[in-house]
Amino acid sequence: MHLPLEHPMLSTIVDDLATRGWSQQTLFIPDALSRELAHECRQRHAQGALNPAGVGRGAEQEVREAIRGDQIQWIDPGESEPCDRYLHAMDSLRQAINQGLFLGLEDFECHFALYPPGAFYRRHLDRFRDDDRRTVSAVLYLNESWQPTDGGQLRMFLEGDVQRDVEPLAGTLVVFLSGDVPHEVLPAGRERLSLTGWFRRRGNDPF
Repeated sequence: MHLPLEHPMLSTIVDDLATRGWSQQTLFIPDALSRELAHECRQRHAQGALNPAGVGRGAEQEVREAIRGDQIQWIDPGESEPCDRYLHAMDSLRQAINQGLFLGLEDFECHFALYPPGAFYRRHLDRFRDDDRRTVSAVLYLNESWQPTDGGQLRMFLEGDVQRDVEPLAGTLVVFLSGDVPHEVLPAGRERLSLTGWFRRRGNDPF
């Protein structure tokens, strides 16, 4: 799913990042692709391919359900046609951000995330203290017919003590600066699916 760099949605995301540090697009991908990705996430989960997510990085990473309760699996190019279509769209977005904001984004990493009923993720930043490569976060939601009473909203903590809640509706994409926007996932009343990823630049770590 290639998007031309002049696509209005890409331009809007770039402008939003420049002016306020975040953007929300309610129909970033077609409904059919959203359903295909949701089916693949559930299928991988049924096969036991998703594992409890950890907090921290490297040798210090550990599973702490009191902080986050989602189950994840990283995706790579060539694994499936729906995933490749999504990755192509995100590469178009990467190029548009680089063209508009000169952030030097080199790649994109992402994983499926499944939150069982009752799961949540406490307030955090996406950028690690000892690794500044994650520059722009991008979350695509895959949940059809989601209702506000189902919970599971993404809550962003913005400047001026402003909170913004985003319903995890299928096809909605949220993009924000990884090191600038604290956020949390509120407890979900039913299974909650997403593709969560990060555009990365070259880090300060020489290794």
